[in-house]
Amino acid sequence: MSKINPEFADTLAKYGAFDITACFNCGTCTSICSLSDEDNFFPRKMIRASVLGQTDKIDSSLEPWLCYYCGECSTSCPREANPGELMMSLRRYLTARYDWTGLSAKFYTSKLWELGAIILLALFVLVMFILFAGPMDTTLTDQGGVKLNTFAPAKVVHIADWLMAASLVFFLTGNVFRMYWRTIVKDESVKIPFKLYFTEAWKFVFHFATQWQFSKCGDKIDDGEKKKEKTSTYWIIHLFLMTGYVLLLIMIVGFLNWFQTEEIHPWWHPQRLLGYYATTGLFVGLIYFTVQRIKKSSEKAKFTHYTDWTFLVLLFLTTLTGIMVHIFRITGLPYATYYIYVIHLMVLFPMLMIEVPFSKWSHLAYRPFAIYFSNVKIAAKKIKK
Repeated sequence: MSKINPEFADTLAKYGAFDITACFNCGTCTSICSLSDEDNFFPRKMIRASVLGQTDKIDSSLEPWLCYYCGECSTSCPREANPGELMMSLRRYLTARYDWTGLSAKFYTSKLWELGAIILLALFVLVMFILFAGPMDTTLTDQGGVKLNTFAPAKVVHIADWLMAASLVFFLTGNVFRMYWRTIVKDESVKIPFKLYFTEAWKFVFHFATQWQFSKCGDKIDDGEKKKEKTSTYWIIHLFLMTGYVLLLIMIVGFLNWFQTEEIHPWWHPQRLLGYYATTGLFVGLIYFTVQRIKKSSEKAKFTHYTDWTFLVLLFLTTLTGIMVHIFRITGLPYATYYIYVIHLMVLFPMLMIEVPFSKWSHLAYRPFAIYFSNVKIAAKKIKK
């Protein structure tokens, strides 16, 4: 039997939820949810577990990650218990539970901790440039561009990128393993045949690459073409933002020597086209989601945790300074290029080191893994039958 923790409501409130006791377990949220089915019965189960403080049930559940927060459950709740926001808070809570370092809990429950970490990491980058940066060469290339690699050699920066990427993989892999241990290994209700981990693996790749579940939100509610258009727009823009972010990360970590060159390529060169796609995806997504949160034009945008704004601000500054570096470099403005490049990395480094393994962007890994693990368990149960 699950233990009951009457203080859990106070704990969860630190992650964004509020008055979870308003729910009287009518089940409207589950009946209206497009993503709830006979195998994953949410959000009702998670709300009940939260009200009772059954933390072991919550820790072992994949359901909070299977919710993509269309908001229909909250708008339809007769008690205004906001089940959609509760599920969002549970995702933050579980992110902290998976994190073996304890940093996620600090960042999600303390503005001072998150701001302090950002400042500390930014200062670290600044000190590295002060100690190891090359000369600020004001002579231009034959094409009139800035000699950025004289100041910050791509080979050296690339090594730093690989060290950063190794750190991100180390932390995030450890956290995903803890998620796997809690939701699969400790679940004694089903035994997983080893081959299922391979036969179901394509679903992780598919959902990570397409974010397909977003496109299904709201399908049970037929409000005509306007409703379908809103769902489609949200999914496409979210996909655009995500692919732009991932593409930029791949270019920086994997192909910096090709991406950060002193040669000024024509606008149609793949190097610039890929950069323009990534930048456009980031800006379109940032504008869309920022406007939504300011105007509170959708249910999911009515309640914003401070970490949501931190993520948007860091991503905006990273994108803006990256564009400025590109413009200053190709137009031959040496000092502007060098100083903005330093500022760019002072924002980029904290954003990646905090958001990817410990905060908002870790959800990009947890959600497709949750779908993958859920399908593995479902397939195993079918074999058992």
